[in-house]
Amino acid sequence: MDDQMTAPAGPVPEEVGQLYDRMTLLAADLLGDDTGHGYNAHLGYWDAPHSDLTYDEATDRLTDVLAGRLRIGAGSRLLDVGCGVGAPAVRIARLTGAEVTGIAVSREQVARADALAHTTGLRGQVSFRQADAMDLPFDDASFDAVLAIESMPHMPDRGRVLREMRRVLRPGGRTVLTDFHRRRSPTPTAHPLRRVMGSTTVPVDDYPAILRAAGLEFVEMLDITDETVPRSFAALAEQAKRMRLEAEDIAAQCYFNPQSVIDVDLLGYLLVVARRPRHD
Repeated sequence: MDDQMTAPAGPVPEEVGQLYDRMTLLAADLLGDDTGHGYNAHLGYWDAPHSDLTYDEATDRLTDVLAGRLRIGAGSRLLDVGCGVGAPAVRIARLTGAEVTGIAVSREQVARADALAHTTGLRGQVSFRQADAMDLPFDDASFDAVLAIESMPHMPDRGRVLREMRRVLRPGGRTVLTDFHRRRSPTPTAHPLRRVMGSTTVPVDDYPAILRAAGLEFVEMLDITDETVPRSFAALAEQAKRMRLEAEDIAAQCYFNPQSVIDVDLLGYLLVVARRPRHD
C-alpha cells in the first residue's frame, strides 16, 4: 500500500462499491448459508498471545473493543461508516441499545445488511443505506457517535471524510475508527492491494494533525497490530485454502487472503478515537 500522500490517485467510491459487490457475492458463493447469518469483514482481536478465541470470536471481540470506546447507550444514535454486511451494527445495537445507521458504497452489502436486520428482528433499531462517506446524507449534529472499521483505507480523502464525521456528530460525540499504517518501505508485493483494492495507508505520526485539521479533538491512538494482523492474516489464509480461490483472481486473494499478496510485517493497524469539541 502506498501512503495516501504519495499515491497518484485515491480510490474511486463507485469502483470500491463495485469491487465489494463482487466480493460479497463471491463470499456468498464460497461460504454458503453461513453468510445469511451475517459475518464480520474485518480483522480479529486477541487480547493475549495465547488467547484461544477462534477467528470469528476474535472479530466479534474487535467490535466489542471499539464499541466500548463509543460511549453510547439506549437512546443514542450511531453512524457506522462502511458497514459491510451489517454484523458489527447489529452486534453493537444489541450490546448498547443504541439506534444504528449503517452506510456503504456497495449496493450488495447494503441489501444483505438490511436482510440481516430483518432476520435478527432489529429492523426498527438498525437501518442501512447506500451512501458516500465523502458526502454524508445526514443533518448536522444528528449522531452521538461515528464508527468506521477498516473503511478509511478506501477513502479518497481521509480529511474530507473526517470533516463529514465531525459535521454529523453532536458536540462531545466520538469518532472511533481503525486504519492501516505502513510499518516499513513497501515491496513489489504491496502493489496489488493499492492497485486492485484501492487501498491507501497514512503515516502514523500524521494522524493527530489530520484529526485536528478536520476539527476533531484527539483522544486516543493505539497500535494494535500485534493483537490483530498476524493471527487474522493466518486465519484468513487457512480459510482461503478451504475456499479454493483461484490464484489468478488477485482481487479475491487481496480480500480473502491478504498475506498471499503482501508481507504481513508491512502493515500496521491503528485504533483511533477522536471527538467533536463539546463547546463547538
